[in-house]
Amino acid sequence: MDENNFKKKSIEVFECPVTYTMSMIGGKWKPIILYLISKGANRFGILQRGIDGISKQMLTKQLREMEDDGILDRKIFAEIPPRVEYSISEKGKSLFPIIDAMRSWGELNLAG
Repeated sequence: MDENNFKKKSIEVFECPVTYTMSMIGGKWKPIILYLISKGANRFGILQRGIDGISKQMLTKQLREMEDDGILDRKIFAEIPPRVEYSISEKGKSLFPIIDAMRSWGELNLAG
């Protein structure tokens, strides 16, 4: 086979539903962040303490990405000092079956 005829093609994010989903919740931290927020950990400090090994910069980056993607809502309270709380948007809530399936799979196989 001629090497010029064989080209590795990557799948564009908007061509594959699995790739699109992974772009929304893929990676090491996003599923954990979503799970913790769904369980009531809605402030930055609580999230950072609840996720072993995540840096402030990485948590900030992940929260911003999920907010930009419409997965999370952020509410800023006009207090001194300012308080910010995160919540799951309607679009984010539609991801719960996926997150719940991941949790269930983990529970079944963790002892494994």
